[in-house]
Amino acid sequence: MGYGLLAAAIAAEVAATTAMKYSEGFTRLWPSLLTVTGYVLAFALLAQTLKTISIGTAYAVWSGAGTVAVAIIGILFMNESASMVKLAGIALVVVGVVVLNFGGAH
Repeated sequence: MGYGLLAAAIAAEVAATTAMKYSEGFTRLWPSLLTVTGYVLAFALLAQTLKTISIGTAYAVWSGAGTVAVAIIGILFMNESASMVKLAGIALVVVGVVVLNFGGAH
């Protein structure tokens, strides 16, 4: 159940961050409301996740997966560059989360 809540928290955070791009500095109502609602939901779900998953693991996965997802959304849908450096950075975030999770198992 904890990882299901964590996945939902990640989805809410990614949706909120994506909506923030479309809010145009919080000057557009609906994307702005989606941003605020998404972040409130993301934090509420993350808080529930922390009842069953350690904070280091949960936060590493939440922030890392959100960062990677938003970077990929930017590349695929917002015409951001997909340079080798950016792709390497995405890969390093994934590796960092994996290493942190392995470190927590001992």
